[in-house]
Amino acid sequence: MTTKKPARRVIISSFLAASAVLLGLPQQAQAAETVLLNASYDVARELFKDINPLFVADWKKTTGETLSINQSHGGSSKQARSVADGMEAAVVTMNQANDIDMLADKGLVVQDWAKKFPNNAAPYYSTMIYLVRKGNPKQIKDWADLAKPGVKVVIPNPKTAGNGRYTYLAAWGSVLKKGGTEAQARELVTKIFKNVPVLDAGGRGATTTFTQREIGDVLVTFENEVNLVRAEFGNNFEVVYPSISILAESPVAVVDKVVDRRGVRKQATGYLNFLYSEQAQEVIAKHYFRPRSEMAFKKYNANFRQITLFTVDDVFGGWRSAQKKHFDDGGEFDKIYQTK
Repeated sequence: MTTKKPARRVIISSFLAASAVLLGLPQQAQAAETVLLNASYDVARELFKDINPLFVADWKKTTGETLSINQSHGGSSKQARSVADGMEAAVVTMNQANDIDMLADKGLVVQDWAKKFPNNAAPYYSTMIYLVRKGNPKQIKDWADLAKPGVKVVIPNPKTAGNGRYTYLAAWGSVLKKGGTEAQARELVTKIFKNVPVLDAGGRGATTTFTQREIGDVLVTFENEVNLVRAEFGNNFEVVYPSISILAESPVAVVDKVVDRRGVRKQATGYLNFLYSEQAQEVIAKHYFRPRSEMAFKKYNANFRQITLFTVDDVFGGWRSAQKKHFDDGGEFDKIYQTK
């Protein structure tokens, strides 16, 4: 009996410590270690799992301070709303600028956040491509093929996931960039979403629907997610690149209200700066995200097929304009999906 009581106390203490971390409560055990929370989108899980220990080791070597990085993942827009609702994230690493703009509008992030780090505060980028089943039985090659009768397309909800939002804009923009009209773009996107059997909240949920639930003929997702699935499932799937797609930047920002309240601005800024280091850029390239570093891009050039990319600024006048027209309540997406 005497040997069990200490063990029980250890278990209870561990539970209370874990609860304190989750709830953001102070505790003596955490006094010697600074903890940062990174609120990120869901298909970046594996990337930050590899980057975080490298930064922790680098920070310890440089400053002597022990850090711990916690992660929270979900649909990008859903994550941004969680931060706005009180999630104690020191930094946000999202997949679209308008999620951070929303936090800036609420006073949690400075308005000029995109100028605080290089490349519009986006240390890497990606694009939207297709994952199809072995043999590509529906012969899916480009955006128009997603609109054909009988094709089931797996895309996450553009209202909650940057993944879905980029897919929507990529399809719409592909028509305009080839000389089509707004009406033709709307028609294509309407037909595509009529072919979507289920709208998952985030990109990883959509991947699970396609790969494990075996729903759909094609998954449209980030380039890195497509290659992650192929690495895990081998030859069960094939990668298809459309003729044109969208440049999907992944912006980052310090959550100013949180870091100032907790006194961790230096650490949070150091964490985001580390993403631009050659060490981190190489990890980014290994995970099939397109790095900003020319050295890393050249080293892992085989990971990235050439593809014509257009930007949200070029075609839609920026994220704020795209958000208002297409994704705000009552916007184009709501009108399109209500007609399904």
